[in-house]
Formats: sequence, structure tokens, C-alpha cells
Amino acid sequence: MNLIRATLRISGRVQGVGYRNFVQQSATSFALTGWARNCTDGDVEVVVEGEEGDIRHLINCCQQGPSRAQVDKVNMSLSAHTGEFGSFSIRY
Repeated sequence: MNLIRATLRISGRVQGVGYRNFVQQSATSFALTGWARNCTDGDVEVVVEGEEGDIRHLINCCQQGPSRAQVDKVNMSLSAHTGEFGSFSIRY
């Protein structure tokens, strides 16, 4: 099992459309941990940890988003798994 951490920055129409809830539900379904939050510039930031294959599935979900969202771009950086999260949450 290859555990990793990914930090995502999603841009487009991703605030006010249920995007963070969508990410939380998707991450939970893949047994991933971390958080999602709105950024002041209109983007959504996601930090997620877990199995690399599951994170890749989540990234595919993030590129689609919920039906009311329009995702223009997903920037991603990978780093070492830290194990600091017990679940996936939405930060405010």
C-alpha cells in the first residue's frame, strides 16, 4: 500500500455550488482523510491523505465536481503521508 498526501487547488465555479460537500462525500467513500475549504480568491483547496490509487480516483471526481460546478483547473502537488487526520472535514 502506497500512502501519500495530495494538496489540490481547484478553480472555476466551485464556491456556492456544494463543491466542498461533494469532495467530502467522495473522499469518505474512498476512505481518505483530510479537509476542504474555500479560498478568498474563489478557489477551493483540498488536502487529502490515503492510498495513492484512491487519491487518484478522488482527483478524477474533483475534475468533474457536482452538477452545478464548473471546474476550470485542478492544480496538484504530492508529498509524504503524515497520518495527521482522523477523518475528512470541511474547514471554514
